[in-house]
Amino acid sequence: MQVIEHLAKAKDTLVSFEVLPPLKGRTIAYIYEHLDPLMEFKPSWINVTYHRSETIIRTNAAGVEEKVDVRKRPGTVGICAAIMNHYNVDAVPHIICGGFSKRETEDALIDLQFLGIDNVLVLRGDAEKGQKTFVPTPNGNHQAIDLLKQVVGLNNGEYLDKEILNGSKTNFCMGVAGYPEKHFEAPSMEFDLQRAKEKVDAGAQYIMTQMFFDNKKYFEYVDACRSMGINVPIIPGLKPITNKKQLTILPNIFFVDIPSDLRNAMQAATTDEACEQVGTEWLIGQSKELKAAGVPVLHYYTLGKPQVIKNVVAAVF
Repeated sequence: MQVIEHLAKAKDTLVSFEVLPPLKGRTIAYIYEHLDPLMEFKPSWINVTYHRSETIIRTNAAGVEEKVDVRKRPGTVGICAAIMNHYNVDAVPHIICGGFSKRETEDALIDLQFLGIDNVLVLRGDAEKGQKTFVPTPNGNHQAIDLLKQVVGLNNGEYLDKEILNGSKTNFCMGVAGYPEKHFEAPSMEFDLQRAKEKVDAGAQYIMTQMFFDNKKYFEYVDACRSMGINVPIIPGLKPITNKKQLTILPNIFFVDIPSDLRNAMQAATTDEACEQVGTEWLIGQSKELKAAGVPVLHYYTLGKPQVIKNVVAAVF
């Protein structure tokens, strides 16, 4: 079932989760162990992130250094199929521009279609490790809207090989990212909102937000989107803070603010367990307020903390 179909049928706030593919060398059991504690909440869907390859330097057998492309977390397409088969729940793979040519993207979309997966979250993706700015892959999509247009084209039966006439049409439901605190590369919030509107006008059917820790920023973002004529569902993305290091790491990586009350409470905690409890209680408070406001879905970035997420969801639903 498509994400928008879940939303259309919902009578109350839904719940969904997001997982990382395991590091290369681990098995699908890692995913099952991660999700098993959460399945009692009957998530409407589960997102699976996609990760571009990294260029690293290795010394070969001849003692010569050479560049090697390594993808540390492969398997997004296969994991989505496994999740759907194992749990009978819909999976939403992320698809990204970085590290993929348009032809590789088309092949991945065809594989998804063959597997009966009809949802995608369309993202540009991060810059390659070691690069300050995003550099498009040769013959790849430059921005999320370009990738979105490729998916829309395939939904219309338009393939890269123009000799394919009357090709079968895919039927992907397409989500895109939104940034309540502005994408760090955008010169202004107005600019960022305009880019969001362009993606919706091009065919995006819902927006999934970057994490935030102050609900006021989400509500203001929704209001700003509506004033721009963006009327698709806007799903809040939520993540727990569970240790003091994240107070610095998350703002540096994701360019999000940490409210002073959360920061002070975390700094006052004297043990790892106390830090985790502070983060859990904060996320419970966020979730309850958002649910009371009637948000369509509470989407949790689990990211290695399934027990924390379980405690939060149990307190909210």
